[in-house]
Amino acid sequence: MSPVTNTPDLVPVLSAGKHRNPRKGACFMEMASFLAGEKWSDHPRCTHPLLASMARLVNDALSDDERRRIATLVPDVVGLVGDDLAIDVSLAVHAAATALPLVSATRQNVLAVGLLTAERMLDTLPEEHEDVHARCEAAFAAVPEAHAWAVRYARDARVRERIFRRQTAPHIVAYAVEGIAVACIDSPADHLIGLLEQAVADLRSRVAAPVPPRVTALPMKV
Repeated sequence: MSPVTNTPDLVPVLSAGKHRNPRKGACFMEMASFLAGEKWSDHPRCTHPLLASMARLVNDALSDDERRRIATLVPDVVGLVGDDLAIDVSLAVHAAATALPLVSATRQNVLAVGLLTAERMLDTLPEEHEDVHARCEAAFAAVPEAHAWAVRYARDARVRERIFRRQTAPHIVAYAVEGIAVACIDSPADHLIGLLEQAVADLRSRVAAPVPPRVTALPMKV
């Protein structure tokens, strides 16, 4: 039996937004739903909701030409699921830490509060996550003024796990992606694509995911 490869035989032309069916186009997560054998949707069950949110945001922030660069990542998100709170925390930390040194000062303050909140949530987990703590510290060291502002603003504020999963973490990811997309930096697309690539790799290292499926063709109808 020949080995399964992550490289598609036919890379679909991804487009922004939600699509009724494949004839209208496919966003990143809609293509993932097809590969997973699920009903056509941009919110499939095959991918962790927070990673799926990041993928949709990055997909829509890129131009058509830039979006082609993430097409080969689609199979890699299939099967990346889990209920561990550490997944939500690590994804939120990754997004905020990546964006912090790139975005405007005002956005840095907001993201620093988000990162501080995620770090405090990290402290509630039973396991040690030294790599995630180190990412927080490195990000704060890069923007000391924003860190100081966040500490003054948030003080000892904490959020409950349910609020963090449903509101805080998704807001952190969305604000980070939006901030990078509009930042006055060279090649925002490179940073957005790198953010998604590293998030996928990080989550794959944390969950026992199946081998990504092989892409052969887009369905013609659903």
